[in-house]
Amino acid sequence: MNSSLASPSYPAVPAGTIVPRPNFRPQCLTFCAAEDHPSIVVKRNYRREWKVNFELNEDEEMLKALTERFVVDHYDHDSRRAFLSEPNGFSRKNWDFLGELGLIAAPFPEELGGLGLDGTAIATVFEALGHGLVVEPLAENVVLAGRLFALTAPEDLKAEWIEDLLTGTRRLALAHAEAGTRDGLIWVETKANADGGSYRITGSKPYCIAGGGADGYIVSARVSGAPGDRDGAELFFVPADAEGLKTRDWPLADGSVATDITLDDVVATRLEGGLGALAEAEQVATLARSAEALGIMARIFEETIEYLRTRDQFGVPLGSFQAIQHRMVAQYAAIERSRALLNLALVSWGTDDFARNVQGARAFIADASVTLGHEMIQFHGGMGVTDELAVGGGHKRLLVLSRWPEPAQSALDRFAGLLH
Repeated sequence: MNSSLASPSYPAVPAGTIVPRPNFRPQCLTFCAAEDHPSIVVKRNYRREWKVNFELNEDEEMLKALTERFVVDHYDHDSRRAFLSEPNGFSRKNWDFLGELGLIAAPFPEELGGLGLDGTAIATVFEALGHGLVVEPLAENVVLAGRLFALTAPEDLKAEWIEDLLTGTRRLALAHAEAGTRDGLIWVETKANADGGSYRITGSKPYCIAGGGADGYIVSARVSGAPGDRDGAELFFVPADAEGLKTRDWPLADGSVATDITLDDVVATRLEGGLGALAEAEQVATLARSAEALGIMARIFEETIEYLRTRDQFGVPLGSFQAIQHRMVAQYAAIERSRALLNLALVSWGTDDFARNVQGARAFIADASVTLGHEMIQFHGGMGVTDELAVGGGHKRLLVLSRWPEPAQSALDRFAGLLH
């Protein structure tokens, strides 16, 4: 390595900081503790170095195989379009089958009957779901709302709901984002007033993703302070049949369903943890969504490779043109960079660095996935934007993932420490 790269003019990084080695092998990443510029490895005698193996263990391989088998048995392009046309934007039959397979229960804590999946297992499952272009909303209803409920609900409420949540008999959705939401997770205008042992909530939540047909909602509401204050906002549980609660479903760009919720003096049960618990749950949901996006990127890239091999133009396959080859190589590199950043987040699972690293992965994947989708559509021509091809449907899903729950720039700001 050029010794000039180790110049003391670079900003110092505390000893023990984990930084990626620039030239890692596909099956493992090599990390080091450096005192110089991030991502630069300085060969010194006191350097500590170790390898992290990303080969899946037996349980993770089983989960991956189970998910891939579900995709093979239940999904083709025509059936996916049919599932999206159902009232809630997915197949209830498929949802029940996922419950029978244990994939709905898997992310829940072990003490409640789940498998307590760690980050690698969650990413493995969701990358396979993304590759299969699965439309069932496991990220929003299970990893986010379900796990959040399991970690914050009082024991009596948990006892009433948890078994049905584990089997998929009932679903929960998070109702947090509001029309006036700014960057970050703290903007809450909806009001909650104490009423004896419960609360009464008044307000609106127009962006409840995967809220169609949900059996209950986790609603953020403010008990004190101004909408942007960090303190004073809490989480509450509201059953879907609560008096004063009204819902209106509306479609997203990918064909999935969101719900506009209006609450008028609705009785609710307070959950523990407030927005801090929500932020932690969102970190895991962000990991799941990013892994799903990675799976979609790989799928539509593979579809395009096959198309370029078989589609002739000027008497030769499209893939034989050097300009197209170079553009495809650039997108392959984007997929591998996305995977490396996701792996970096997985390495830091369970540490203080996870929240930052998963935001960094999400920021890159959100931008890279949309660019990749644009390129794959460009290579297919006009038919690439249609629902008849996996490329069109996959790209629409990537568009939604890139914007929800916030744009990539906000994730990048959070990674840089400019937004909390």
